[in-house]
This record gives sequence, structure tokens and C-alpha cells, in this order.
Amino acid sequence: MSNHEAVNARLISQNTLKGFGGIGEGMMVQEARGGRRIMWLAHEGAPKNFTGVDVTDPRNPKVIVQTDLPHKNMRSNSLDLCGDLLAVAYQTLGPRGLGDPGLDMDPAGIELFDVSDPENPRSISHYSCKGPGSFGVHQLWFADGEYIHFSGGASDFVARNVDDSQFYQCIDVRDPTSPEEVCRWWLPGTREGDDEPPPKRHPRFDSGFRAHNTNVYPERPDRLYVCYLDGGTFIVDISDKSSPTVVGSWNPHPPFPGFAHTALPLFDRDLLIVTDECVRNRAEDWPKLTWVVDMRVESNLVPISTLPLPPVEEMTKRPGRYGSHNIHENQPGSFVSDTLVFGAYFNGGMRVHDITNPFQPKEVASFIPETPEGSRAGAIQINDVYVDLDGTVYCVDRVAGGLYAIELLV
Repeated sequence: MSNHEAVNARLISQNTLKGFGGIGEGMMVQEARGGRRIMWLAHEGAPKNFTGVDVTDPRNPKVIVQTDLPHKNMRSNSLDLCGDLLAVAYQTLGPRGLGDPGLDMDPAGIELFDVSDPENPRSISHYSCKGPGSFGVHQLWFADGEYIHFSGGASDFVARNVDDSQFYQCIDVRDPTSPEEVCRWWLPGTREGDDEPPPKRHPRFDSGFRAHNTNVYPERPDRLYVCYLDGGTFIVDISDKSSPTVVGSWNPHPPFPGFAHTALPLFDRDLLIVTDECVRNRAEDWPKLTWVVDMRVESNLVPISTLPLPPVEEMTKRPGRYGSHNIHENQPGSFVSDTLVFGAYFNGGMRVHDITNPFQPKEVASFIPETPEGSRAGAIQINDVYVDLDGTVYCVDRVAGGLYAIELLV
């Protein structure tokens, strides 16, 4: 593409982040002193760790700080923030990524930073998830200033299959200098020593049984909404954190091609929005959908529709991935809607769907940037999306494009 494509949306700025425009799944805005709004971004891979961007004026975003990773065999794919406390997830490439147990596994885990002075993040502590079968932390969620919920490995967790080594964990960070484990939950049968048999692998697209997004909202602090890749989606009662208990689950994989990624509850409507991530180029693993699920009865989750997308025949003419991935998750301090779903669809760009009628979702806006200069993917790969309080939609490219700020015209 030589130009971007937009429907009911207008690009107001782009920042390639000093040439390091490959961003992962971590986007969060801090309300800093002086009324400044600072967006924190986790990079998809080395050499950069995280970047802070002043988006007080979304038409003129400015990089104010950019940090480096300790070594090349790791990434900080995810981050979250509460107040001035920034939590960053560290995932290493071994043993799963490169199969080399001699790789440097430090600092697999979570690092906490004081960002009260955004230009000068100060490390407070590190929570280690290093272990012989662990490759660190992939995703984390930090909404209440007290607990971090995350998907990661551990030194004392030996998975029956290396692709199943990340599970749900929760740590107490009320004293951020000394994080402590509170609880953990994993899919029964995935750990060595479990009484349950191993789960049956997906016959075509075996992505593993690992926790991915681990969302816990202030409206329901007793509920964990977790996607477990090929294991599907779970609602877990964590009112007693010493004993997490599954209250509902739903899994269409197979026959669908796996990789349940994010579960977004819409509490006032008893709906759950669930995404399945596309992980193969040219939609080889199509269909990767965003589902609308009725959760009026938690123990009986019922899919009632999927969000419409452009024809796969059209999108597979473009390189890279095409299909569902991340959605704006109504994080505390951000724009919150129970009728608009903002999604990242790789070469399908950023798309907005109206689910006022949950049985008939309608696409109301979309934005597909042009192929970023120097992108090895050969097409835009929109990886994540975040909507600020003023309605500005921010999205990021997985490979090179950096940060885009978009104004909706609906």
C-alpha cells in the first residue's frame, strides 16, 4: 500500500519512536504531574525495553525516555501501570524460544519502576520467575495498586510440555520493594505430577496450553478472566486467593484453530468479548475471530456472534498476519465503553465495532496504515490498541511503524 486506508477515522500523528517502532502488547497512559499524559509502551523485542511518550498533545507526541534490555535474548512484551508504579514483564527466549538451556535467563520475571519523574524511571524491585522450565513472564495486569496478575513460569513448575509452562500467578505489591506470591492456578493436567491426564493437543494448530491475558477488574475483584490459548477461556473465582476456583469455561478449539488470547468482560451487559490471536502469516490459521459471548450464567458461557471482518481472500493478498489479536480492555483510567470494541487485526489494521445489538455487531470505523518503511513484514502489523479518556485511539505496529494516534469520526 502506498497510502493508509481509513473509514470514519483520521490519522492525527505518527511517531516511529526513534527508529525502534516494534511494539508489543503493553500500552498504558499515566496522568503525570503537571497534567501531562505519558504513554508507556513495551517493545516487541530487543534491544529496547520500554519507551515513554508524552501524548499530552496527541497531534505532537514526543519520546521522553527509552530504555534498553540487559541482553538480546529477551523481550518486555507487556507492561501496566497504576499511579506512578510501572510494572514490566520480562520474557526470555529460552528454553522454549531457542532450545538452548545455556541462554541467559536473567531477568525473567517482573520489574517494578517508580515513574513519578517520567524522564527518569527508577527501578524499585525485581520479582524472579527464573527456572529450568520457565521462559519468564509474557503478560501482566496491574489495576488496583495492590496485586499484579500475570502469565508466567516459575522455578518450581515443571510442565509436561514446554509449550505449557506459563500459568496464572498473582503477587502482592503493596510493598513494591518486596513483591510476594499470593496464588497461582494452571490448567489441570499440564504440570508434572498432576492427577489429571494431559490435555489433548490441537490436531492442526498446537499452540500450547498457557495462560495469556489475566484480567481482574475493580468492579469484580473476585473474578479472574483468563484466556489459556488452546485451552479456551475461563472465569475463575479468586475471592479466596488461596484457592482459585473455576466457575465457568468455554473452548471452541478445536474445531476452531486455537490461541484464545483476551477476555474482556462488559459487566453491565453480561457480555464477554474474547479474541483468538492469529499467529501465522497470510491467515494460514484462519479464522481468528473476536467473539461475543453471553455470560449471564457464568457456568454456561454461550457464544452469540463474532465481529465482522473484511474478506480473508482480500487480506491474504497482503503479507504478514491477518486476524484478531488485542482489543482495548477498558483499563481503569482509560476510555470505557460497553458498546464499542476497538481491535488490532495485524494487516487488517485497527477496527471499531458497535455491539449495541450483540447478535448483529457492525463495523463503524477502521484505519489501516501504509506499510512502515523498513518493515520486514512487508505490511502493517497493528499489534495493540488503547483508547485514552478524550477518545483518541492509539495503536502500534509490531515491527517498525511505532505509535499512531487516530481521531474517530463517528
